[in-house]
Amino acid sequence: MPFNIPILLTWLRVALIPLVVGVYYLPPAWLPVSDRNLGATLVFIVAAITDWFDGFLARRWNQTSAFGAFLDPVADKLMVAGALLVLVQLDRCNAIIAFIIIGREITISALREWMAQIGASKSVAVNSIGKIKTAAQMTAIPLLLFHDILFGAVDTHFWGEKLLWVAAVLTVWSMFYYLQKAWPLIKEKSGMLEMK
Repeated sequence: MPFNIPILLTWLRVALIPLVVGVYYLPPAWLPVSDRNLGATLVFIVAAITDWFDGFLARRWNQTSAFGAFLDPVADKLMVAGALLVLVQLDRCNAIIAFIIIGREITISALREWMAQIGASKSVAVNSIGKIKTAAQMTAIPLLLFHDILFGAVDTHFWGEKLLWVAAVLTVWSMFYYLQKAWPLIKEKSGMLEMK
């Protein structure tokens, strides 16, 4: 397993995931909810920044690796799933929205794994819809974690909820886009299995 700064940042993101959850469930019990919200928001934002930064450094320093390519999306999906589960528990996120987003991530991850095994991973490479979905999602989650009025004017729950709905719609749209791109190969490979 290679070890470099980008991979270290990815491992840091994995380590930060329990902190986002733990802020709400670990002592001190006297800590006000608003402080817990702020703590979880800041931890999530730091984790999201490492997501951008590790990819940037890996490309800039030419330190990309197969292990990094595997670990990075796993860390992203764990981070989003952990935060969404906390938000459902806190009644700040609709469970159906969380299910749609997490279910899509599992489906597309499995599809990408299968496509990589048959040597067709470029067919399901990240596209612009997926990037917009990720941006909406990564903005919505900290807004919902913060769950307060920002700068005396911005209702973060209201905007976080709207952005999470946008992310959910784009999640379904991008999932169908990836499945459509992969469908010819799925048909071809399943036909080959039937012939055997």
